[in-house]
Amino acid sequence: MFGAIGKDTGFDSMSQVITAKAMNRYFDRLNSMDKLTKTIVYNLNPTDFEMVATTIGNFQDGSVPGKMQLGAGWWFLDQKNGMEQQMNVLSMLGLLSRFVGMLTDSRSFVSYARHEYFRRILCNLLANDVEKGELPASEMPRIEQMVEDISYYNAKNFFKF
Repeated sequence: MFGAIGKDTGFDSMSQVITAKAMNRYFDRLNSMDKLTKTIVYNLNPTDFEMVATTIGNFQDGSVPGKMQLGAGWWFLDQKNGMEQQMNVLSMLGLLSRFVGMLTDSRSFVSYARHEYFRRILCNLLANDVEKGELPASEMPRIEQMVEDISYYNAKNFFKF
């Protein structure tokens, strides 16, 4: 049966069947026409993180590191719990090290403070993993580089700034 339907049709996505089916069909259509570009998908519902992460995972083709991205916690999720949840899901179901980090929107100049808040949450999340032994303390130089990459370099490279 799987040979007949082809790869990357989205049958291995989690939850939210209607939304996952529509997203997979859309991305599959673009992909089959060789028009699926670098994409960042943001969600507003915290119950959709896993579904979005597994859906975009269906279309990571290796052509561009982190080609399909689970966007940062945004709008209703632009707070500590939402940011932590997004990063934890990305860490479990994708590659946190390829994450392009926090975005700035047009709400106001005050939204720039969100970047500092985001970086503190990211560092705290990684430090807690080191404390629990889930990340080796001997890898601190690599962890520090990952923080720099997520905070700046990944976005610079992804958007070719």
